[in-house]
Amino acid sequence: METYFSNLTAEEGTKERLLRDLAILAQDAEELVKAIGSQAAEKSKVELASALERLKTNCRALRDKSALSARAADRVIREHPYQSIGLAFGAGLLLGVLVNRNGHDD
Repeated sequence: METYFSNLTAEEGTKERLLRDLAILAQDAEELVKAIGSQAAEKSKVELASALERLKTNCRALRDKSALSARAADRVIREHPYQSIGLAFGAGLLLGVLVNRNGHDD
C-alpha cells in the first residue's frame, strides 16, 4: 500500500485543524490587506476584503455544519449502539477483505 503523506497523522488531518488553518489564513489575508493600504487600487482592496469576508463566512458555516453532523452521528450511535457496532464491524471486515485481496493481486 502506498503512503502519500507519511507525515500526516490522524490529529493533523482533522476538520478542526483545517478550520484552524483557514482561520489563520483569513487573519493573514486581513493583515495583508491592511499592510497594502494605499499601495493597492481601491477596487483591489474592496475585492480582497470581499473575498476575505466570504472565506470567514464559509469557515463559520463549515464549522457549524461539522458540529451538527457530529451531534447527529452521536445521537444515532447512542440510540442504536448495537447496530452501530455491527455496521462498524461489517465495514471494517469488508475493507479488510478488499485490502487483503488487492494486496495479493500484485
